Amino acid sequence: MRPHPARAPDPSALSRRENWTGGFYEVAFEVGGGERSLRRVLSALWPAAGVEGCFGSRDHDPGDRDEVPLTLSSLEEYGHLRGVLELPSGHRVVCGCFAVRLDDGPDRLSLYLPLGALCATDPRIGAFPFGPDGTRSSLEWRLPLDAWLASVARAVLAEAPFGLALIGFEPDAPPRAPSLNGSPPEERWNGVLLSDGRYFPADH
Repeated sequence: MRPHPARAPDPSALSRRENWTGGFYEVAFEVGGGERSLRRVLSALWPAAGVEGCFGSRDHDPGDRDEVPLTLSSLEEYGHLRGVLELPSGHRVVCGCFAVRLDDGPDRLSLYLPLGALCATDPRIGAFPFGPDGTRSSLEWRLPLDAWLASVARAVLAEAPFGLALIGFEPDAPPRAPSLNGSPPEERWNGVLLSDGRYFPADH
């Protein structure tokens, strides 16, 4: 008896554990104005990215009946909200969002694509951001993805103002919008979209 061929990994399966490994590729919004502003950005984000489903758990897939409302209350209850979106390449991948609430600064809301799922759509991603896969050559696949995430951020901006959006792998300690004074950093590990809609791609 011939062995059954291995199934290709499905990057759109929320219940597939491997899809959620490897860290997050994000568009991270700096949101001032408190809870009301954060709620507006969250409400605009799902339709802007074309996200299907809204789940508080990774144990469900679109079509299940256990969806939760797309609300700040749901996000606070579950920590992450998850769904599925379609990339410009036509691949469907899992995605999620989370918020970071700060006492001494603006809130942050991130839409993320797990690298475990992204790797199944493009072999160039490899072990990014580590080793040779984390070099400047990664810009070949990152820049088109970043440009699409910037278009998502612009669609959000049309519905809900925010101070800044950073695009890339887990932006850490991002600059706050006032510190940039309307200009992007000279060296950019992340794409930067300012509150006036101007976008500056990553160059590293």
